[in-house]
Amino acid sequence: MLRGAHDDDLPAMRRWRNHPRVRAASFTTHEIGADEHARWWAAVRADATRRVLIYDHDHVPAGVVAYSDLSPASAGWSFYLDLDGLERSGALLRAWAGLEREAIEHAFGPLGLTVLRGEVLADNAPVRSLHRRFGFAEVAAYRRDVDGVPRDVVAIELRREDT
Repeated sequence: MLRGAHDDDLPAMRRWRNHPRVRAASFTTHEIGADEHARWWAAVRADATRRVLIYDHDHVPAGVVAYSDLSPASAGWSFYLDLDGLERSGALLRAWAGLEREAIEHAFGPLGLTVLRGEVLADNAPVRSLHRRFGFAEVAAYRRDVDGVPRDVVAIELRREDT
């Protein structure tokens, strides 16, 4: 289940985002401090083209889904999970697939999108595989600086009619 993120969710969101494996798979790899996180949250709340949702797995907050560049037809998206909590409970794989399913359903349902886009570091084979499993096509590849280091990136896309 997805629900809107609230101020009370911020400490958990920052803890999950700062997990070393989440940072390593992200386009911003440094540890995010409280002030930077608060500025990000204020910017999200003021931007009508962005939405941040919490993924609840088995009624427990377990991840974040972020939509960006929202228009009537399309948006980009990203996500991360509570890796430590989900691994302890043995639910990581189920939650990972559940989050992806919920994010797609939300994009093409309540948000009314026709195209959902994203970007994945090219060496992140597990995430690329999951996206392909849910029907995303890899539509482009390019290099991008990630905290000063050139990295290969794959652009992905899912169209409503392909779900």
